[in-house]
Amino acid sequence: MSEKSKVRLFLDDETVPLGDFYTPIHFELDTRRLIDGEHVLKIVGQDPSGKEGLRTIPFTVRNGPAISIEGLKPHDVVDGVLPLMINAYGKGDQHKFLIEGSETPRSAPAWIWAAIILFAGWAAYYFITSLQVAL
Repeated sequence: MSEKSKVRLFLDDETVPLGDFYTPIHFELDTRRLIDGEHVLKIVGQDPSGKEGLRTIPFTVRNGPAISIEGLKPHDVVDGVLPLMINAYGKGDQHKFLIEGSETPRSAPAWIWAAIILFAGWAAYYFITSLQVAL
């Protein structure tokens, strides 16, 4: 019987383990082979006396292009014509950064427009009152 603990790694609901290892181990999980979405890594540990422990780690894989949408949120109630802005972009070549398509353009939030209007109003007020003092 071995003096080391042993671990078996399972992915999702698979019955065949990814590997059966004596601890400590260094393991690289290649997510490029997994479909995008929710997954669970299940680790079954066994000590030298045969007692088992279990740990599950849920994680999300997103290797495909990121998809962003502006103009519609989950569970929105809508009617009529709905203008949407949709963008999908991937990581591309990891050795070369591409500016175009790597960011999603977004419209300015309403609070920025309100701040600009308030600043313009204050500037106009300041300009008019400073003219009156100068005269």
